[in-house]
Amino acid sequence: MKIWVISKKHGMMLAAVVLVLSAFIILGNHQITSVSKTQKDLPIYCVDKGDEKILSISFDAAWGNEDTQTLIDILGKYNVKATFFVVGGWVDKYPESVKALSDAGHEIMNHSNTHPHMTQISKEKMAEELNTCNDKIEKVTGVRPTLFRAPYGDYNDSVVQTMRENGCFTIQWDVDSLDWKDLASTEIFDRVTKKVKPGSIVLFHNAAKHTPEALPSIIEKLQSDGYKFVPISELIIKENYAIDPSGKQYAQNNSNEENTNDRMNENNNENNNENENN
Repeated sequence: MKIWVISKKHGMMLAAVVLVLSAFIILGNHQITSVSKTQKDLPIYCVDKGDEKILSISFDAAWGNEDTQTLIDILGKYNVKATFFVVGGWVDKYPESVKALSDAGHEIMNHSNTHPHMTQISKEKMAEELNTCNDKIEKVTGVRPTLFRAPYGDYNDSVVQTMRENGCFTIQWDVDSLDWKDLASTEIFDRVTKKVKPGSIVLFHNAAKHTPEALPSIIEKLQSDGYKFVPISELIIKENYAIDPSGKQYAQNNSNEENTNDRMNENNNENNNENENN
């Protein structure tokens, strides 16, 4: 039997190698654990509807009011129900328009009370922004909102969690018309109709310069393509759902939970949404 004799020098080198390898193993395990615990708490950008051609259009109302009745008339002509996210200050200024929108069958949802950057305020202030606006909307329409859209599209985990704790889903969009940039109606039309897919949520703005001009052709095109328009509260999934890294919401139950990681990996690079200045 051979007996190996290790010199003091070689022994120290071997011990150093073992320590380095141990450190890599520990660090690797820590990194794996960290990644699994850092998945963001995302809002809903769109909904997985398979091949079902269904979508929602939404309007953010924070400033002007010059085209509200025009939008009501256009949507009514095509029998389309939309979701309007309104700021509490807008409700204060134009309660008759809020009532008219509600009476026309559109849902009135929350866009905060004063349109702040929600990520820059405390959780207590977030809740105050939400509930103050909800109170104002409920007073006018008789219906308390269940959906929230963050001003400027600015959110983080704390915003999404706070809204959920106060009974509201946080809603983003996967199709941005960019109408607030005063794009020509043809540009708005192209942006929306080329980007829409089943389960999309489209972002428009009340009082945007060319939206009333673009909207009829957009609706006609999408309806001719077989799309059905529903308010966002009818599009989203209320229970037993998950949201992948792109912000797509999908149904989840015992039979498909094991596929969650595959779905998340497939969609990990899909989120190219534009959140500018909303």
